[in-house]
Amino acid sequence: MNDTPDNLKFLDTHEWARLESDGNVTAGISNYAQDLLGDIVFVELPEVGSIINQGDEVAVVESVKAASEVYCPIGGEILKINNNLEDSPELINSSPYGEGWFFKIKPSDLNELESLLSPEDYSANCED
Repeated sequence: MNDTPDNLKFLDTHEWARLESDGNVTAGISNYAQDLLGDIVFVELPEVGSIINQGDEVAVVESVKAASEVYCPIGGEILKINNNLEDSPELINSSPYGEGWFFKIKPSDLNELESLLSPEDYSANCED
């Protein structure tokens, strides 16, 4: 699990959040989650403009093994979705912290990031 970038925060349900320099947050699922799911074949992303609360179901990922809900690591307004995932959902497998991001959100309360797990705490949870 030492491939986890140290600038991320995590939900215990395997979603990550990265605070960007513009004050918005990029989100996706962890390397651990994509590995458990196996080959991802479809992603249902939220609508741009949607207002989502922290912890709400915001997307669905389908793999050859299962379908799984994706929860929002921080509340706010969806600003942008990763349209590349529509044609290439496998980007989540190959680059979960890079090209496989899900959406960008304008946070309603940046303090919500403080309630998320650090990379070290998240990694420890995954080893349990």
